[in-house]
Amino acid sequence: MKTLIPVVALSLFLSGCTTLADNEQEQALSKAHQASLGFGQQYRPQFQQQPGQNTEKRDPQLHNINHYVRGIMQDLVNNLQFVSARTPVAVSSFVFLDGPFDQADLLGNQIAESFMHEIHQFGIPLIDIKTSDFIRVTEQGDFVLSRDYLEVSPKQPVQYVITGTLARHQGGYLINARVVGMKSKMVVGSAQGFLPADVANALLNSAKPAEGVKLLKG
Repeated sequence: MKTLIPVVALSLFLSGCTTLADNEQEQALSKAHQASLGFGQQYRPQFQQQPGQNTEKRDPQLHNINHYVRGIMQDLVNNLQFVSARTPVAVSSFVFLDGPFDQADLLGNQIAESFMHEIHQFGIPLIDIKTSDFIRVTEQGDFVLSRDYLEVSPKQPVQYVITGTLARHQGGYLINARVVGMKSKMVVGSAQGFLPADVANALLNSAKPAEGVKLLKG
């Protein structure tokens, strides 16, 4: 029995070394892939919670929606094709899979905003399609963004768009993201992630009552 102890210890040590080597290889491959696309962002491993997984209390300042979108963006870049540091990309609102595709709530719009930040962080050319050709000056403020299609340019140099869907799941939301060619309609990258209900509700609780958002139980 005594001779088994060194063997078990050696096995555990070798297993740990193998896991460390695999992680280092994964990071090296990720950096190489990003470098081949011309992206300047470094590999950033992120925590990705799975549906139904029990979690400890999260810091709302650290584990907000941006935290989870960052992990999805990492997976998206790791299997991305054709898009490079010279390819203009836009982002559209994320919509619910079981709802109308021409309506988005606060959650879907914020996920899109988070992706815009991450795209810029990776060094990918980003087009904000909501920017109008003028600044509207009013007593309420000065505005350049618009959701009126008549106020934005109908021709924009967008080659690819990041879009996606949401699905309500026990304990949160499933996020399905993909990069699609505007002309070819070809999917050139995809990723999935899970957003815990309490993280989403932290945003939805601040929504206007008129928006009629539905909170999920964690």
